[in-house]
Amino acid sequence: MDSHIILIAYKDRGVFTNMSENYNAIVVGAGPVGLTAALALRKKGISCLVIEANPKDHPRPGSRAIYLHNATLNLLEETSPGLGFELAKNGVIWPVVRTLFQGKEVYYRNYGVTDNTSTEKLPHFTSLHQHEIEKHLYEHCVQNDVTFMWGDAVKSVDSTAEKVTITTESGKSFETKYVIGCDGGHSVVRKEAGIEFEGPRTYDTFLVVDVNEDVDNPLPLERTFHYQHPAVGKRNVLKVPFKNGWRIDLQLLEDDDVDEYKSIDGVKKWLPKVMDPKYAERITWVSSYRFHQVVANSFTDKQHRILLAGEAAHLFAPFGARGLNSGVPDALIAVRGIGQALKAENENDCVDAIEASATERRIAAQWNRDASTTALQHIQGNSPKMNMKREVAASLSAVIPKLGRWLEEGPYGPKYGPPELTTKY
Repeated sequence: MDSHIILIAYKDRGVFTNMSENYNAIVVGAGPVGLTAALALRKKGISCLVIEANPKDHPRPGSRAIYLHNATLNLLEETSPGLGFELAKNGVIWPVVRTLFQGKEVYYRNYGVTDNTSTEKLPHFTSLHQHEIEKHLYEHCVQNDVTFMWGDAVKSVDSTAEKVTITTESGKSFETKYVIGCDGGHSVVRKEAGIEFEGPRTYDTFLVVDVNEDVDNPLPLERTFHYQHPAVGKRNVLKVPFKNGWRIDLQLLEDDDVDEYKSIDGVKKWLPKVMDPKYAERITWVSSYRFHQVVANSFTDKQHRILLAGEAAHLFAPFGARGLNSGVPDALIAVRGIGQALKAENENDCVDAIEASATERRIAAQWNRDASTTALQHIQGNSPKMNMKREVAASLSAVIPKLGRWLEEGPYGPKYGPPELTTKY
């Protein structure tokens, strides 16, 4: 993802660096998936170190993952009591979903639910900036004595049947029994393990724009999708609220000049056509991207000492918010496998535990890739058959409501999820 506005950073508490300790597991990457893995390791009493390439106070670009499903909130609450409810309370719930086709409303529903303050039941989702998600995860890591090493990228990863040796760019070397690679789409861990991505890359270009909310005069909390918005030349537009901000996605046409549309001047030309013009002066981030639809050909290395999680293991189109919401169970199941392997009585049982965890999450990743591909095909304008289906559904939605619902659900993929976790992690 190519981004060029970065205005958000966070600072938090002290850095823990007890480098003389031996660690049973090392987590590479301190994003939300890596932080989840570290929390889960500590819950199981497994000593761990988190290695992060960026400095501790490095600015975080854009909103990125803003949507946490109920299942994810529950998993995080189980991992560290209070965490799921903290995230829910600090996010927002939009009560209204709305879909329009060429300016005509084809679906509207008001769920009437905005309360996120319950201390007994987690909401069906929450929406907040990823930097806020990471802040809460990090605070729980600190409370659970997770050790961090910041600002030192992993250079090499060498695994054998007995151990893994990690060497960083600064020359530090660590030996550990297991590694969880949570270091993103350009994962050094994945590459060093000889694992490759498999799958296509799309050629559709999308823009994503973050804007700050006008808290004194905010817009109604609605998630809105426009098929072929008439004010921007029939380009698709998605508007999603998160705590104190909005994300606006614009799907460009094949012949569009990407640089022209994503420049600040360019955004200020088209953004007022899809929302209140005041937001053109509240832009905090602009990015352009083309989607990968890829899954690692294995979630573990040949020696079964390395496990991959999150974007180190898969990259999806973001429809349906499948990235972070699949990365969290990736991390938890990786930790489950490591916990079982550390207790195993023989090498075969160790290998079986890691292989089972890797296989389970790869199956889930393949399902998520297929689901996001279905969503992508639904909104792309290069299929005459799909274009006709959408036009017919839009014309009949007033008399056949389920067709409006089909249009509403299409951009986000299937409602049902991948196979559930086989056991508690």
